[in-house]
Amino acid sequence: MDASGLALPAQPHAVSRLRSARLARSAKPFLARGGPHGERCAGCRLLPSHCLCALRPAVPTRAGMCLLMADIEPLKPSNTGWLIADVVADTFAFGWTRTEVDPALLALLADPQWQAYLVFPGEFVDSARVVTDVLPADAAAGTAGRADKRPLFVLLDGTWPEARKMFRKSPYLDKLAVLSLQSEQLSSYRLRRSQRDAHFCTSEVAALCLALAGDAQAAQVLEAYLDVFTNHYLQAKNQLPVDAEDAAHQHLRNLRDL
Repeated sequence: MDASGLALPAQPHAVSRLRSARLARSAKPFLARGGPHGERCAGCRLLPSHCLCALRPAVPTRAGMCLLMADIEPLKPSNTGWLIADVVADTFAFGWTRTEVDPALLALLADPQWQAYLVFPGEFVDSARVVTDVLPADAAAGTAGRADKRPLFVLLDGTWPEARKMFRKSPYLDKLAVLSLQSEQLSSYRLRRSQRDAHFCTSEVAALCLALAGDAQAAQVLEAYLDVFTNHYLQAKNQLPVDAEDAAHQHLRNLRDL
């Protein structure tokens, strides 16, 4: 911890680096809600009085995450892709544009250690591409998979209209199997609501993917971490203190200690 009592930020992860790159390209400063002074922790993007860094979990996973992020998503303090990168070490993040694609993204999708799945609702996709489980073969491309390949979940991180645009206008994703999640649970995310109640926030989608991949502890930790993050964010927004001994915090600590 530093002299202020805050936990020192960890090494910048993929979403943090993408945020820094996006800020460097900005012609004017991005002003998050809460005031013009930018008094936010570099490690968790929350107000220093509600810093979450001391509770940051890290769980070994077989699966990896690839976030394709709409233009200003990395800048939003409420973005939950950041939480995924906190928990899952093999998280990759790329900014999305219609006219350009990062060569590093194409290299990642072609890396033979990964079996990539594009996560998107199956109702909007040709049924021939859709899978509902993490399979040893890529059903969309029709190529034989290997049992030693690790699942890589490609998540479109943005509003629902942005995600649909990213899906339609990214031809380099067309060969990927589309993983359609079948969970019946409704989203409990309280920071930014979708117009469709059954839509999950990005962190919730990642937790469901981790569970499908057999990374059960990581899935539970990410869900608990989202609950605590949401609590800290809303308490800060309402200028209320955090109860670090409440059920959500204790649940996260118990999962981290397993």
